[in-house]
Amino acid sequence: MKSKYQLAVIGGGPAGMAAALSARKKGVEDIIILERDKYFGGILPQCIHNGFGLEYFNQELTGPEYATKFIDQLIESDIELRDETMVIDINSEKEITALNKEYGVMKISSEAVLLAMGCRERTRENIKIPGDRLAGIFTAGTAQRYTNIEGFMPGKDVVILGSGDIGLIMARRMKLEGANVKGVFELMPYSNGLIRNKVQCLDDFDIPLKLNHTITRIEGEDRVERVKVAEVDNNLKVIPESEKWISCDTVLLSVGLIPENELTKGIGIDLDFNTGGPKVNELRETAVSGIFAAGNVLHVHDLVDWVTEEAEIAGRGIAEYLNGNRAKRKKSLQLEAGDNINYVIPNKIDFVDTSRKFIKLFMRVNHPMEDVEVHLNYNNKVLLKYNKDFALPGEMLTVNLPEKIFNKKMKKIKISVKKKEGEGINEK
Repeated sequence: MKSKYQLAVIGGGPAGMAAALSARKKGVEDIIILERDKYFGGILPQCIHNGFGLEYFNQELTGPEYATKFIDQLIESDIELRDETMVIDINSEKEITALNKEYGVMKISSEAVLLAMGCRERTRENIKIPGDRLAGIFTAGTAQRYTNIEGFMPGKDVVILGSGDIGLIMARRMKLEGANVKGVFELMPYSNGLIRNKVQCLDDFDIPLKLNHTITRIEGEDRVERVKVAEVDNNLKVIPESEKWISCDTVLLSVGLIPENELTKGIGIDLDFNTGGPKVNELRETAVSGIFAAGNVLHVHDLVDWVTEEAEIAGRGIAEYLNGNRAKRKKSLQLEAGDNINYVIPNKIDFVDTSRKFIKLFMRVNHPMEDVEVHLNYNNKVLLKYNKDFALPGEMLTVNLPEKIFNKKMKKIKISVKKKEGEGINEK
């Protein structure tokens, strides 16, 4: 096995695969992908439901079908693939320490690194639900793997906490497998998943969604026997008189995702507090030259199609970095989250992208609104307004910014979402 490469990709999920293929098409010849699981595709192989590929391929695919389209391209390429390989350290010099059963401890150096480690689910311990330590408590993704990959049924009487997309999808999956799904309980006053998942997974299967509700206690002997559910007020505080017990043998948790950035922290790269991922420019390059990030390690996405699109931006950026074709960094234009914006990706524009006439911004709002405008403000003046029918925390908001509106004297642009007032640019 070689020890030197032009590009090392950490993670063989949708982001890692798409970025590697994008970089290869742009002329990067010496690429290795390091994947810790025994198969490529990340979470996709266990997502056997449809709904993937509508944006990127203009056709409806299952998760395994979507992954296979990229795996087939990787197999046909000369990109080196290493599965069951765990990266345990990366430094700012782009030196990687990894291990697998074939080679043991490996040292790999590369001219560029793509971080594509994905994310993990929050657990019961992360949200501190009191009660007994029991069998029958799963994150929704773990239950999905048990059901779709391993062929085991997690339980028969199910309560789901949280309305993230995996939780909604698993509510339907459990119902289809014959389980009694007693309800989905969401702390916030709105669903945290895609609208289509709420409709197709809950409404179409008569599964109740209880907003402003949470689980306050889990009890049982060896396995879950009951949970205490309560309503919360506008400050998300439990209303004691609303508490009631629900019998069940299984609790699924769909309470958020955390980008896997332990390796990123080891490099010394600053993380964005709101995304949990590294701060990046328009080509998804971090503050450390030659280290890029894409996919859910950067910020949590709703659609794998957008993961792919963003990863291809990173792959193109890596090619420009390695081939020396990009403009040199001068001054950065900071993108700041304003009213009802939780975060904006990219965090800044370095004016290093030489091949595009617009920059796509990915953002999330803090609370739902209808008939809105996305405002770009510079020096308290509106540069551009984009019309949107709605803005929801559970659905990514995107706008395309024409690069011609920027000038390199600008230092900061603030992005806000406000109630629609006048005419703006119409984007889907």
